[in-house]
Amino acid sequence: MPLQSDNQPTIVKYVGANYGGIQLLALSRYAIGYVMRGTKHIYYGDACHTVSKGEIFYMGIGNHYVEDIPEEGRPFEQVIVYYSPELLQRTLLYLNMNYSINISNSHSCDRCRRLNHVSTEASTTLRSFFTHAVSYLQDDNFMHDEAAENIKLTELMYLIVSQSDGCLKSKILSNMDASRDNFEQIIYSHIFCDISIEELSTLCNRSLTSFKKEFKRHFYMPPHRWFIRQRLMQSRLLLISTSKSISEIGIECTFPNTSHFIKLFKKEYGTTPAIYRHRHCGSNSAETDARLASDTKSREEMFEEVESMAL
Repeated sequence: MPLQSDNQPTIVKYVGANYGGIQLLALSRYAIGYVMRGTKHIYYGDACHTVSKGEIFYMGIGNHYVEDIPEEGRPFEQVIVYYSPELLQRTLLYLNMNYSINISNSHSCDRCRRLNHVSTEASTTLRSFFTHAVSYLQDDNFMHDEAAENIKLTELMYLIVSQSDGCLKSKILSNMDASRDNFEQIIYSHIFCDISIEELSTLCNRSLTSFKKEFKRHFYMPPHRWFIRQRLMQSRLLLISTSKSISEIGIECTFPNTSHFIKLFKKEYGTTPAIYRHRHCGSNSAETDARLASDTKSREEMFEEVESMAL
């Protein structure tokens, strides 16, 4: 899925009448959203974070695995405001210069540092903001009025930064680092490319040593491990949402061969791709699981044998 275009509107309402399963959402801008109806799930591997109706959420630039669940026959609804670091800087500077708003934050926690999203119960004023934003979106003129969109973004940022320090405020203020934004955009845009760490460091204008240190500062793990995890997360989505073969999925997710893909998948998730697909898309009978596990083991052994012969 391509990154969201910077040319898209700043404020958008999404309505999902039908359940679409887990989807890959690739963002080129930061996003602040509000769930008006239904439930939103954000996944990190097997960990699921729930955003309920009436909650506000933040998502950073990059890939997100999300699941939007309708509310008992009624469509899922959310409103999202997108912004770039440059737009955020202009907005906060305006608030500081014209209204003497003190833009500061002392909050820091493990959740802020390690997750690419946060969510929290929306305050009364924030709920009102998104409700009123929906009425603006019903006017076609507003959809193409940059000044009106900037006014609404300024209002939203004021409501957030004037609150007490917390995860949401901390995440947004950290977006003012343009160099961090550029570094992360380069990394996210090359997740499924056959590119070496040395080539990535060159693209980021850093030495290999400097690149590895900065990468760990941004993503909290070494580059090789992080890239494998991102590719395995995409392979899980393809396993349960497409009919592509395991070998096709391995190739699409940039694994060198099927045997290597199976080994890494099993190490990360404790089961093979075939069994994972069966458990999420088929019946769960113990007898079928056992048969499938036996068949998969035989295929793994075959791949390993062929690989060893090639060596």
